[in-house]
Amino acid sequence: MNINTITAVYFVGAGGIGMSALIRYFLSKGKQVAGYDKTPSDLTAQLNREGAVIHYEDNVSLIPDTFRDPARTLVVYTPAVPESHTELSYFRQNGFEVMKRARVLGEITNCSRGLCIAGTHGKTTTSSMLAHLLKQSHVDCNAFLGGILKNYDSNLMLSDKSDLTVIEADEFDRSFHWLTPYMAVITAADPDHLDIYGTAEAYRESFEHFTSLIRPDGCLVMKKGINVTPRLKEGVKLFTYTGAEEDNGHLSSVKCQVSTEKADFHAENIRIGNGEIWFDFVGPDIRIADIQLGVPVKVNIENGVAAIALAWMNGVTPEEIRRGMASFGGPKRRFDFHLKKDNIVLIDDYAHHPAELAASIQSVKELYAGRKVTGIFQPHLYTRTRDFAPDFAASLSLLDELILLDIYPAREEPIPGVTSEIIFDAVTIPSRKLIRKSELLDLVAKEADTFEVVLMVGAGDIDRLIEPVKQILDKKL
Repeated sequence: MNINTITAVYFVGAGGIGMSALIRYFLSKGKQVAGYDKTPSDLTAQLNREGAVIHYEDNVSLIPDTFRDPARTLVVYTPAVPESHTELSYFRQNGFEVMKRARVLGEITNCSRGLCIAGTHGKTTTSSMLAHLLKQSHVDCNAFLGGILKNYDSNLMLSDKSDLTVIEADEFDRSFHWLTPYMAVITAADPDHLDIYGTAEAYRESFEHFTSLIRPDGCLVMKKGINVTPRLKEGVKLFTYTGAEEDNGHLSSVKCQVSTEKADFHAENIRIGNGEIWFDFVGPDIRIADIQLGVPVKVNIENGVAAIALAWMNGVTPEEIRRGMASFGGPKRRFDFHLKKDNIVLIDDYAHHPAELAASIQSVKELYAGRKVTGIFQPHLYTRTRDFAPDFAASLSLLDELILLDIYPAREEPIPGVTSEIIFDAVTIPSRKLIRKSELLDLVAKEADTFEVVLMVGAGDIDRLIEPVKQILDKKL
């Protein structure tokens, strides 16, 4: 099926962040769009307003007549939907073209110059930074992002003059193997999704295969020190990058210098203070001084270096880079400040892997040195909790205070013996509580006057509690 000539597209799992970008793409092309999702959300409500028709019951009779002709309808699904799904089974049994989301994204972007950002963590922020740098410059771009970028209130960008396409390259279910990158970034390769891959070696190998897909005229920009051996075609250039040099896990509160050994792109002259972060970007034959981070958290130094490297190699000028980095608002749920007052700070972050959880906590503690940081964490998936419980406990032990919620199951069934308690029992800080999600608001109301900096973290539905927590803290403090 030619996705350019079909007239209707039906999405099974329409509310996912990656699926929503495709929905918006097909709507922009004048296609009729409908679909199913398990539960309504702010995002599905927005998609309905934009022209999609989404329902929330797995029921074949709810599929509109427009989407029942196999000759004119493409069906797109996400691997998070079970194979037993009734609507998905109907389409497969009746001769419809049924494609994974990743394949459709690959089909759409394979004729453009894809700037593909991959990694266990950091890929959403880095790809969003790069898209913003290009979009606000004279270069322009298209983009399919894994987060809603606050500067544009969307995860889709389209251009009528640029063939550059920024793509968040998702490793889940080996989705990024459908892509044909022109340039690629790998931010991290810490093992994850072991329910899919089975072993850390298989997970690492998937990144190595991803590097083999880069076009011969392209390049790979890889964070220095990650455990990936590139398999590059002849002609592909390899660069490395670094963020900030660590000093016992934290940056100096005044100034720090970065070790540049073997790193082609890096940051120097880093200055942190008064809620701001500034640095100089250094690369082969280029130095851009005095770059300000629009989202001033430590981990965004390395994300920024990677994004700037690709922007610069694609023609964005130093002044455009300075302006773009300073004006970058960030994607929603990535260090999203909901309260920022002298007596209380409330931050929401999507971190759901031990390494990114540690980076999130360390960034907040650096930004608010000397203040008590309370973390409210919702583990995501039974398998991830089982596979990384000791690592989660070590990351959460960086907090001053922990409130740990029950596991968000997403697509999974419970696993006997796997609960939040296996993380909780290994946490070493004395100030910690294990509660159900339904108990959180009462606890916040009771202890609100003891909080200083609150970090709410997780990839499940913890974000639905942000607004009520904000209202409680704002009212009491």
